Amino acid sequence: MSESLNYDVVVIGAGPGGYVSAIRASQLGLKTAIVDKQWLGGVCLNVGCVPSKALLKNAELAHTLRERTQEFGISFENLKLDYSVAVSRSRQVSKRLTLGVNGLMKKNKIDVHMGTAKLTAKNKISVTSAEGQTQEITAKNIVIATGAYSMNIPGVTVDGERILSYSEAILQTTRPESAVIIGGGAIGVEFATVWNSYGTKVTMVEMLPHILPNEDEEVANELAKIYTKRGVQILTGHKVQSVERTDKGVKVKVTAADNSEKLLEADQALVAIGFKPNSTNIGLEAVGVKVNQRGFIEIDEHMQTNVPGIWAIGDVTGQLLLAHVASAQGIVCAESIAGVETIKLDYRMMPRAVYSHPQVASFGITEAQAKEQGYQVKVGRFPFQANGKALGLADYAGFVKVVTDAQYGEILGAQMIGPDVSELLPELTLAQRTELTIEDISRNVHAHPTISEVIMEAAHGAEGHAIHI
Repeated sequence: MSESLNYDVVVIGAGPGGYVSAIRASQLGLKTAIVDKQWLGGVCLNVGCVPSKALLKNAELAHTLRERTQEFGISFENLKLDYSVAVSRSRQVSKRLTLGVNGLMKKNKIDVHMGTAKLTAKNKISVTSAEGQTQEITAKNIVIATGAYSMNIPGVTVDGERILSYSEAILQTTRPESAVIIGGGAIGVEFATVWNSYGTKVTMVEMLPHILPNEDEEVANELAKIYTKRGVQILTGHKVQSVERTDKGVKVKVTAADNSEKLLEADQALVAIGFKPNSTNIGLEAVGVKVNQRGFIEIDEHMQTNVPGIWAIGDVTGQLLLAHVASAQGIVCAESIAGVETIKLDYRMMPRAVYSHPQVASFGITEAQAKEQGYQVKVGRFPFQANGKALGLADYAGFVKVVTDAQYGEILGAQMIGPDVSELLPELTLAQRTELTIEDISRNVHAHPTISEVIMEAAHGAEGHAIHI
């Protein structure tokens, strides 16, 4: 064992929460190090949100070329789509960003230690390299940002060939001719978009009543309708009983609510049913850090655990398993450690996005939730079919729904499905955070023609004086 290293802050995990927290801590004058067992940038930059968006761009082009050329007056013979090139491009995008994170660590004078970290005391961790060498690091503050891993179905073995998790699916250079996607959440929906766009026969199985179970039901049903039209078979209210690998592919047995059974056969099955925290085997028990029944680390509004000097951020806390939430937590955590002014995060109002085609985006509470909570509700709606820019883009499916308090005009939330709706969230979340009303949104002049006009139009609708519908 080599000599001990001492820091003000050591961050365990170099994903979007961890590396951002390390940067902010260093900016505040704290001697900082970061530890990761595999890669800088974490799942998000390497096998998650970033490379998947590159694949989705390729998928959009593939869908247009396969299905919509006549609409755009384009004709050709012998269309060839090389899926391996799409994957290669996604890897290049990932590599560029991970190299950027490495540069940020150097720029901010953050020491990087690659290896598996384990708490040995409330101010000590051991780091074991891939070669088996162990080093002890001490720190006044330890930030746990270890993320989460994909859940599996009991009795089902993910083999990386026929039965996949998201990481194998995003790295494989060939696509299946047919696939069963188990889970209708964000990952399932996004892979359905990619594979269907290239011509894969996709069946999506979701145990709950609608896909995207965490989103507004009306929005989810709209996406299901669009996907069904594109040839995706969607089985909601179906539970997977077994997944069997065969010589040719997989057999997936599912049961409907009425106990009727279906046997689905395909080349591959993707298991995308959720995540569990990376909170085991990192020494939490040894130092007394509390976790809840599902294994997520319990934190307060400052990201402090029950053990002074030990903090936690990101997916391992289970607040909202989103990269941008982890980054926001990381900044608050670093500022709390440094004792400078910071903010309290409102997880209800965090933006959420699914990069399907069309995209789904939301924040805050739904109309149903607002009524349950006793609000007098006004809802403003506007369809993309009445938006000039969307029509010009030939991408006009979907709508925007803004939920407001009728008495004061307070913005309570929004649910959207349509072209690039993830880009429309910041105007609304900023307005909500700064306590602007829906009237303020309606009076904010938007450039014409733009997609963002749907927000203004929905705001007018909530005010009772819709203009273009």
